[in-house]
Amino acid sequence: MPDLLLDVQGLETVFQTPAGVVHAVNGISFGLKEGETLGIVGESGCGKSVTMLSLLRLIPTPPGKIKNGKALFFGQDLIAMPNEQIRHIRGSQISMIFQDPMTSLNPVLTVGLQLEEPLMLHLGMTRNQAREHAASLLNMVGIPNAKDRLRDFPHQFSGGMRQRVMIAMALSCSPPVVIADEPTTALDVTIQAQIIDLVKRLRDELGMAIIWITHDLGVVADLAQKVVVMYGGLIIEAAPVEELYANPQHPYTLGLMGSLPRVDEKGHHRLVSIDGLPPVLYEKPNHCPFAPRCKWVTEKCWKENPSLLGVGTEHRAACWVDTKTGRAR
Repeated sequence: MPDLLLDVQGLETVFQTPAGVVHAVNGISFGLKEGETLGIVGESGCGKSVTMLSLLRLIPTPPGKIKNGKALFFGQDLIAMPNEQIRHIRGSQISMIFQDPMTSLNPVLTVGLQLEEPLMLHLGMTRNQAREHAASLLNMVGIPNAKDRLRDFPHQFSGGMRQRVMIAMALSCSPPVVIADEPTTALDVTIQAQIIDLVKRLRDELGMAIIWITHDLGVVADLAQKVVVMYGGLIIEAAPVEELYANPQHPYTLGLMGSLPRVDEKGHHRLVSIDGLPPVLYEKPNHCPFAPRCKWVTEKCWKENPSLLGVGTEHRAACWVDTKTGRAR
């Protein structure tokens, strides 16, 4: 589609391990519009982070390999770009906020030096210009005494402050796309709320598009316009956020929703658990990867992996069964 800022088509990523080839991402496709926030949801190991690392060509090779697919960004394929070209895209055009800032920030360099480097590299600033801009970035993300804090090392910041530094670093070159890989997971709920409010404010002020990776459906409800649910390296449901929460269609999404405590329900309801374990993908799924854990499973689910089927306006689900009626689609 011509109005897409980022258009991912049929992405496949595998890893060679001593036990065999792990099919981590199995032909997923999605799009991101300018200024849009896309939530990507799923349990650990479903392929969320590997998908984003593949887009930025940060998969260690070996053992990893991008086997197939395209990722069109302003019409250019990120997957086919020469290494020198993709290095200039990272940070300046597409930035990433990682899950644990303590392992993402260099512990032996000051925060100021780490903020100034992309400004000098991508924007051609002098050291003095970069230092001034770095201070304004720290101030923008709510770190007091910004100029003085530039001389501090990462261990001198709290967890929430380190994550704010990572956000400042991601926004330093005003990229049109920011990827946030579970950036609030290691923080307590009060700091989580502050970080999410900060990201929402900066998104609205700067007009950037965001891909927010998480396993927390509550965060997605508050932040995203569209949601993609992943399982077994595949997208199994995609919809606008209000539609997904009001009308989940895939059995796995229903299980995720049922495991959330609700404050708007009357009476007491037992939370739902999803029996079984996620698939170990030593073989590319040729049947529905959720079939071993699904209460709606049919014979067809074991024979053929469903593609995403239209189940509503902009709502698609990869399931052979209508979970509302129990009948085949």
